[in-house]
Amino acid sequence: MTTEIMSAANEFVIEALIRLAINTTVLFIIIKLLYNRYSNKKGNLFAFFLMGTMIFLLCIVLKDVELQMGMALGLFAIFSIIRYRTRNMAIKDMAYLFTVIGISALNALLDYPNPVRGTILLNLIVILTIFLLEISFKKTEKKKVVEEVPVKKELTAEELEKKAAKKEKKMFKKANPLRKHQILYDNLALLNPDKMNELKTDVSTRIGIKTEKIRIRKINLVAGTAELDVFYRVKKLKPEVE
Repeated sequence: MTTEIMSAANEFVIEALIRLAINTTVLFIIIKLLYNRYSNKKGNLFAFFLMGTMIFLLCIVLKDVELQMGMALGLFAIFSIIRYRTRNMAIKDMAYLFTVIGISALNALLDYPNPVRGTILLNLIVILTIFLLEISFKKTEKKKVVEEVPVKKELTAEELEKKAAKKEKKMFKKANPLRKHQILYDNLALLNPDKMNELKTDVSTRIGIKTEKIRIRKINLVAGTAELDVFYRVKKLKPEVE
């Protein structure tokens, strides 16, 4: 191996390492600092980093092939098809994936007239574009959420009265739980489920307390009687104010 070949190989390795360091830094800013912050989807970080690094390495190794940018777009199409057939991605995630692949290919293939300024300028344009878009759309989403806050509907007097009556009934039930009393009942004709309301009325009339629920325990057809569990509430009287 001649000195010229070794010198060229060393220059290639040094250039590749410098480009790799720049590309890795840019990927870190785009994926970790921007995508992860504004999208909060940590599941895609590994895939994006690995995809960007592999595209960069493929492009830097095959840099001398005449395909160059055509090859980069072809690689993007292949990897995109493989990726999108396995799982559906949001449009925003697809845009980030395209950005990662595109910036990696550019950092590997593009020869700038001024390597330092050209590299910084191109990558800075991409990073600033993503940052400004994220900020602007974040503000738009917050404004939309504020505008979509439901306005409380004003209730009519009738609706307020019904609501108050319902609340009062609920409080009454809570303060006065059901009490149970067992009775012996002789009118078996009213034990039919279709006549439950009539049964409640008859029992309430006999015991002098409004019955809310009745449960049949036992029926004696020979004696013509039935044992019933009667559930009722005893309303507490408010003390009189002198």
